Amino acid sequence: MRVLLVSDRMSHPGGAERYIEFLRDGLRARGDEAVLISCGARAGRSGNADHEAFSSDSIALKTFLQITNPAAASRIRAVVRSFDPDVALVTQFAYHLSPSALTALRGVPTVVSMMDYKSICPLGTRTLPSGAGCVERAGAACVRNECVGLLHWLRDQPRYARIRNEMRTVRRVICPSKWMVHEFSAGGIDAEQISFGVPAPSESFVHRPAQHPRFVYCGRLSQEKGVPLLLRAFSRFVRDVPHATLGLVGDGPMRSEIEHEINALGLLRSVTITGWLSQADVDLELATAWALVAPSLWAEPFGISAIEAIMRGIPVVASDSGGFAENIESDITGLLFTPRDETSLISALRRVAMRTVFPAGRIEPGAVDRSRERFSLDSHVERMRNLFLATMSART
Repeated sequence: MRVLLVSDRMSHPGGAERYIEFLRDGLRARGDEAVLISCGARAGRSGNADHEAFSSDSIALKTFLQITNPAAASRIRAVVRSFDPDVALVTQFAYHLSPSALTALRGVPTVVSMMDYKSICPLGTRTLPSGAGCVERAGAACVRNECVGLLHWLRDQPRYARIRNEMRTVRRVICPSKWMVHEFSAGGIDAEQISFGVPAPSESFVHRPAQHPRFVYCGRLSQEKGVPLLLRAFSRFVRDVPHATLGLVGDGPMRSEIEHEINALGLLRSVTITGWLSQADVDLELATAWALVAPSLWAEPFGISAIEAIMRGIPVVASDSGGFAENIESDITGLLFTPRDETSLISALRRVAMRTVFPAGRIEPGAVDRSRERFSLDSHVERMRNLFLATMSART
């Protein structure tokens, strides 16, 4: 089977970008031909993609490119002609590729996998300026709630009209969580759930919790991820647990602001920022963790970093919303706290530090095994292959 994978790649890549590479490599391991086209904001940012389509960081250019990106469409058509795919999977497309990616794939049986909310929300996060979750359908509410200005909203109207039209041409739409299926249904797009698969840790990984409470955050340093909330909570938490430490693994548009906040809160001795690391180095950070902390303000579509931690026996402290609420078993694989609530987060951190939960500093082996089975990458790749075969054989 020849599978064409098409995806935006963010300037600061995260779980969605890693997932599409997991899937490509898993398909290849089964003898399928799989090719990945990525469209990043700058040349050379597409990581391990096989082909790269053009986009730009220029605000003026993005005004038009997010409505239609003819260069990306041309690149996709060229790959379709040379590769002749049996089926295509499109993941993120609303940031760089534009709806033109779907236009270029007409004639190829296509599945769209929704990994964020950009196709139904101008901000892509379904959050309001206050940080609270949005419960309204995109439209006039976007201006009324001051999520976007009037000019931005007017610019977006042809883009979202194109998205709605092009989505009618695809065979299947999938989402990684029941929450996402609900959100897209409310936004006028019917979808079905297929959870992501996550690679198991290497056999060399050993989890040895540090002597003193150590927490790790892994992900983009961006507004929706809630790192400033975590820092405020941690500054209060260490007053009672002074030997506790926090490692921030990742990078993103808020890094300078977060570094300033660490200094302002007097956390220079307690908190470190590593930037992006290789998977081997991420594992070194996780190996001593008492818990992974995921304080997202938005409802995470899935939460790959949380599943990776659980599969390594590391408890997760996460916001009680979206994919986290579905994938984390409270008091068994982690703790869920009230989203955007500092006091609730502090309470969860304290329970881990005092070892009133996870007294050995790790998840029980049986729960780890269940998660590894539930989120097995091998099983996921097989399920996706079956989806592709059904998509290819379905009548239009």
